[in-house]
Amino acid sequence: MTPGSWQTPFITLVIAAAGAGFTYALLFPAPFLTGPAMAVTLAGLVGIRTAALPQRLRDLVFVVLGLSIGQGVTPEVLTAMRSWPLTLVSLAASLFAIIFLTRAALVRFWQMDRATAFLSSSPGHLSYVLGLTEGVKADLKTVSIVQSMRVLALTLLVPVVISLTGQIPQRVAAQPAETALQLLAGMIVIAWITGFVLQRLKLPAAYLIGGMLVSIVLHVTGLVHGVMSAWLAAIAFVSLGALIGSRFSGVTLAQMRSALGAGIFVTLLGVAIAGFFAVIAHWMTGMDLIAVLIAFAPGGLETMAAMSVILGIDPTFVATHHIARLLMLTVIVPIFVIRSQRN
Repeated sequence: MTPGSWQTPFITLVIAAAGAGFTYALLFPAPFLTGPAMAVTLAGLVGIRTAALPQRLRDLVFVVLGLSIGQGVTPEVLTAMRSWPLTLVSLAASLFAIIFLTRAALVRFWQMDRATAFLSSSPGHLSYVLGLTEGVKADLKTVSIVQSMRVLALTLLVPVVISLTGQIPQRVAAQPAETALQLLAGMIVIAWITGFVLQRLKLPAAYLIGGMLVSIVLHVTGLVHGVMSAWLAAIAFVSLGALIGSRFSGVTLAQMRSALGAGIFVTLLGVAIAGFFAVIAHWMTGMDLIAVLIAFAPGGLETMAAMSVILGIDPTFVATHHIARLLMLTVIVPIFVIRSQRN
């Protein structure tokens, strides 16, 4: 890290922490995630320079989030997986519906070229989509704003909407004792190595998945029974909120307005279609509707998985479906981008 390069990320985290404290005081849903995302976004829009953590620290945050997600695996959850193939099929159907309908509307009503419209309509895999945008004839700034607005909006709206349904219990169930610090440190190291290997294999969200896999294996085999340290998990959630908000750094109000309509449209249509297929999956399997809605929500993997932990929803079910969505998009996006370039 070059001299002074830590200052902007530090300021960003200070703003994020302030946002977390503010929303926590107001009893806002998922305050350690939504508060930082709102605060950092507003700071960026008023001209304050913000930035995410350096890459290595960001990977560590995802490792901690993954370990937190994996601790929710129980024998009952594994038994419930018998119903998941049906929900995964319904999820795949929702992806194709979102992509085709959203792309068509962006081309017709926002006069986007086909490649920009397709990349803007992709329901997830933000870093992968932006990487592809740089290698094709598409408007990177438009795609970045539209996609970031989708992630931010879902981060802020999902917990509010769920709260309005009255589905969140007033009292959190008693949790097992926290994992000993020495054991937790060992888990973090193993998860980091696993994430590094998965990253080399080009797997999306590698460090998050690495942490989740290590935690699942250790908890399923009974080698570990405790849960993630509460303060460490809180720091990870605040850092994730800061990362989401920092994507708007440097975006002018004029640029924001130009993509605002498209961003709102993409988000609302994606949520509506995902919700429709989630209801179908709920009807077919009888699984909890709120859990299916979170699993199908077209938000970021890290965000929605973290949200499930915060809201007390089965994190393994949610993370599995979002990982499946990313893997599907990994195959779908390049094929359709190539076709869009040819047309």
